[in-house]
Amino acid sequence: MRYANVQTNLPGQKSNELVQRRKNIVPKGVSNGVPTFAESADGALITDVDGNTFIDFVGAIGVINVGHGHPRVKQALHDQIEQFIHTGFNVMMYESYIELAERLAQLAPGSHEKKVLLQNSGAEAVENAVKIARKYTKRQGIISFSRGFHGRTLMTMTMTSKVKPYKFEFGPFAPEVYRAPYPYTYRRPNGLTEEQYEDHVLEEFRNFFISDVAPETIAAVVMEPVQGEGGFIVPGKRFVLGVYELCKEYGILFVADEIQTGFARTGRHFAIEHFDVIPDLITVSKSMGAGVPISGVIGRKEIMDGADPGELGGTYSGSPLGCQAALAVLDIIEEEELNKRAEEIGKTVMDKFQQLSDQFDCIGDARGLGAMCAIEIVKDRQTKEPAKELTNQIIKEANQRGLLLMSAGVYGNVIRLLMPIVIPDDQLEEGLSILEESIKATMITANDTSLV
Repeated sequence: MRYANVQTNLPGQKSNELVQRRKNIVPKGVSNGVPTFAESADGALITDVDGNTFIDFVGAIGVINVGHGHPRVKQALHDQIEQFIHTGFNVMMYESYIELAERLAQLAPGSHEKKVLLQNSGAEAVENAVKIARKYTKRQGIISFSRGFHGRTLMTMTMTSKVKPYKFEFGPFAPEVYRAPYPYTYRRPNGLTEEQYEDHVLEEFRNFFISDVAPETIAAVVMEPVQGEGGFIVPGKRFVLGVYELCKEYGILFVADEIQTGFARTGRHFAIEHFDVIPDLITVSKSMGAGVPISGVIGRKEIMDGADPGELGGTYSGSPLGCQAALAVLDIIEEEELNKRAEEIGKTVMDKFQQLSDQFDCIGDARGLGAMCAIEIVKDRQTKEPAKELTNQIIKEANQRGLLLMSAGVYGNVIRLLMPIVIPDDQLEEGLSILEESIKATMITANDTSLV
């Protein structure tokens, strides 16, 4: 049985009509990947308004780890709607907020006492982590990393590394935010082993406290355990532990931004568990609510209690619908063993990537952790020159064949895979076959064009 089925050009007739309506009313600054409109979705499949069906390897950019429309999530939402939709936790509280906070605290690394603040979005979680860190340490400085992505609000946009499209002409930015080096093993200098390179970047981080900012002024270091928008870059354990030890030495809080990496994506509830680091604060969102907006900050009790009543919260923070969806997600991860499934998917994908790398010279690197995998597309393996246009052509070809893909990386030349972790093997295999077909067709076209 074949699942992907695209019978029209993209966009099809109905989608094209909606595209025209969109142009009239939605700002052009709001981007999208495939030019079509969803009508229904189930598991790892999405059907658009023209009847085309796609295998989803994007998962709403890491939001749909438990799949589209999981029955447990839908039932939880229906049950909550029958009771009440919203009261505002800061007006009249509800048990689901407490239950979700308890479960997140229990799942988070470390045996220390924890408390949990619930919010709406990933960016809002990072904003509040910064607030909490500054309040507790009585320091103002925040360190993020090269190629990091943390959101689009003023503070999180400041912390984000990529200039276009996220920061260009949106300044001035928030003060007291500094950017430190983060290892990119594939693009390390010639002659250095991976271990030597990690030591080199870690030494640069140490020197950062001499040349750029005094460590006594830094409230927190905010790190993605695996860089998402930056290109699915996995740091070495040596580097992460080194940064963590420096934070402890200088009384700096270590914040793990798990917004894209959390909730079984890497084969653990939290990706930081791979590095034997116990963060002071963890930010979570995306797949936490399976599509219902909710986010949170999990942290050490004494740090979280640094803020006084009224200093944290918001109108929709930790909404009842979001809490119930998140509780269902945690049940699904446990009952369906999604951490184990993510490891299985990762092995299947990386084996396929190795085959594709042997077959196509345009693949410069294949990398990943669990089911968070990517390939980097280059013009030449020796020079490693990024091939952004070729990447876009591969994605467009895959879309037309019924596979949803998305790029990443500061050069726009990384194809990242974030398929729902509940994806069945046959759909996974079909999606990977379409990826192979798309690369082959694009390379044939590119080679034919070069001969003209």
